[in-house]
Amino acid sequence: MDRLLSMRVFERVVDEGGFAAAARALDMSSPVVTRLVADLEEHLGTRLLQRTTRRLALTDAGQTYLLRVRNILQDIDEADAVASSHTTELAGLLRLHAPPVLASYVIAPLLAEFRRRHPKIQIDIEVETSKEPPIEDYDITLLGTDDSFDADVVARKVIESDTILVASPDYLKRQGLPQAPEDLAHHACLRLKWAGVQPRLWHMWCPEKSDHVVEVVVNPVLLANHTDTLLRATLDGAGITSVSVNLVAAHLTRGELVRVLPPWITGRMALYAALPSRKFIPERTRVFLDYLVAETQLQITTAMQACTACG
Repeated sequence: MDRLLSMRVFERVVDEGGFAAAARALDMSSPVVTRLVADLEEHLGTRLLQRTTRRLALTDAGQTYLLRVRNILQDIDEADAVASSHTTELAGLLRLHAPPVLASYVIAPLLAEFRRRHPKIQIDIEVETSKEPPIEDYDITLLGTDDSFDADVVARKVIESDTILVASPDYLKRQGLPQAPEDLAHHACLRLKWAGVQPRLWHMWCPEKSDHVVEVVVNPVLLANHTDTLLRATLDGAGITSVSVNLVAAHLTRGELVRVLPPWITGRMALYAALPSRKFIPERTRVFLDYLVAETQLQITTAMQACTACG
């Protein structure tokens, strides 16, 4: 029995949700896939998969084995990539994990150009909101947090970004441009719901003048726990919202959104790329990280220049 092949087939059966789907993905026959998994179970002396006519499920032993198998196979792939990195172009699978807003506004806009530069790197993105993302299972896990982040993980800071007030040109044409923070009380405000945060209060300060925080009382016309919803509504002219610059850099550069009340800010956020604890980082991971940092910084710089020009 080829144990390495059997492990890869077992992993793919789980990922594809069945033997037939795994066979198609691996370009193998279904009987061969079934036999390889059966041989693996016989070698281990335990059942890994619970088969029924309607579904396929991991046994407790299978769940534990799969976690180890993923790490082993990834280590093997990384070792192969490191050994051949001097003679072949960058290739292999890059596994990313990101919450929806970062996947949509940070990762997705960069993928086309990155793929043009490195066409043999395959990208697998898991988009999921999780308080404790499985960092060990991915090459890069994006974390958006405030600037006091101090988690016990291996992480590289991608960018620091102010959170600012923005609105569409159409809204400002109809409702006028606020001249001072207290003017927000007379505008349609769109707020993101956070646990423990009072939606009627906007905390703001002006970094160029003082770090003194002022509380502005507003009457939100829209509350949502989903950043995409607020951004879509803001782009459509529903009102003024607060958002991190790195999420709306492209919209600011294109003039689809306008900064409101510069240089006032409502907070600071940081974007981190968390890495699994490994002895070495694959070259494809390093290349993507460098690209992510450079492009994100460039986008923010360009966006803030556009804001200054408009102001």
